[in-house]
Amino acid sequence: MGTKGKVIKCKAAIAWEANKPLSIEEVEVAPPKAHEVRIQIIATALCHTDAHIIHPQYEGAFFPVILGHEAAGIVESVGPGVTNVKPGDKVIPLYLPQCGKCKFCLSSRTNFCGKLKNFRNPMGDQKLMEDETSRFTCKGKPIYHFMGTSTFSQYTVVSDVNLVKIDDDANLERVCLLGCAFSTGYGAVVNTAKVTPGSTCAIFGLGGIGLSAVIGCKAAGASRIIVIDIKNEKFTKAKALGATDCLNPRELDKPIQEVIIEMTNGGVDFAFECVGGADIMRAALDSVTAGWGLCTIIGVNVGDSGLRVSSVELIMGRTLNGTSFGGWKGTDSVPKLAADYKNKKFNLDALVSHTLPFDKINEAFDLMYQGKSIRTVLLF
Repeated sequence: MGTKGKVIKCKAAIAWEANKPLSIEEVEVAPPKAHEVRIQIIATALCHTDAHIIHPQYEGAFFPVILGHEAAGIVESVGPGVTNVKPGDKVIPLYLPQCGKCKFCLSSRTNFCGKLKNFRNPMGDQKLMEDETSRFTCKGKPIYHFMGTSTFSQYTVVSDVNLVKIDDDANLERVCLLGCAFSTGYGAVVNTAKVTPGSTCAIFGLGGIGLSAVIGCKAAGASRIIVIDIKNEKFTKAKALGATDCLNPRELDKPIQEVIIEMTNGGVDFAFECVGGADIMRAALDSVTAGWGLCTIIGVNVGDSGLRVSSVELIMGRTLNGTSFGGWKGTDSVPKLAADYKNKKFNLDALVSHTLPFDKINEAFDLMYQGKSIRTVLLF
């Protein structure tokens, strides 16, 4: 391409400050340095994580920043030393890197990577490149990266450990969801919780991650999949994907966990909390059976006070765990997930409720805030 080694001017959505709409701007994207890759983003989706940074209660925010972490694109150029991709390759950026060399990458027990430094606030990590500088400028100002990906830009620069090549015939408007939503929800079930055939499951929240968890529970052979949401209109799609029971807490005359315990003779085998917030985490943990019940936390809520757990709850055989990116090591696993979608092993189409031009990104945020979308895919 004629742009190699040159600064590219392109469209991006910048968050200049908290609690304000993103601003569509022309940005300059510098060429990649050693072990960096410049990607042309074709499709990017919206996730609540992108909204956390601009939430007025979020602690540790940094501005101006180009958000976005769920996307797919094409390699435009590579810096010196890059061997895993080449210009023209279709790729998915990875907010969870995989260097392949650190103690985390060498362990089968986690999908974390030592490139991450801030385990208490992962959203604040990877806001600059390895040399502590940005590849984005706008109006003469450097712009922060986000989670090592910054996909709300027509071109972005990532480390060569923050992306993975996928098949040349991959549908980028769908496999972009493998960058977060689907991988997280599906992986929480099959990797983190390891749901077993014939088991009972409860899934709290039917956004992109919750519906992906439904797909995972169905694939794992769960005999009963109870879904919980405050919007009844989400139940039709959940049932089509495999849900067996649908509950709206606002229509019940007792706490949701009590209803689930009665329905399942003491509680479910597995619960998945896909929303965030102490009350929902508490309901999810309360809904699992004593003896072996496992509650997996996936959702994050800004300003949340956290969950209080007594020792007796755990002594009585309940387990509480969490998952990031569904436990997948991105470089190893995402290409296979993309191939599984192509081979119709699961249906990503069901998760996409809206497709909009990138310029309508703030409209997409509004749809998400109002609970009217599952996943909105934005196209450049």
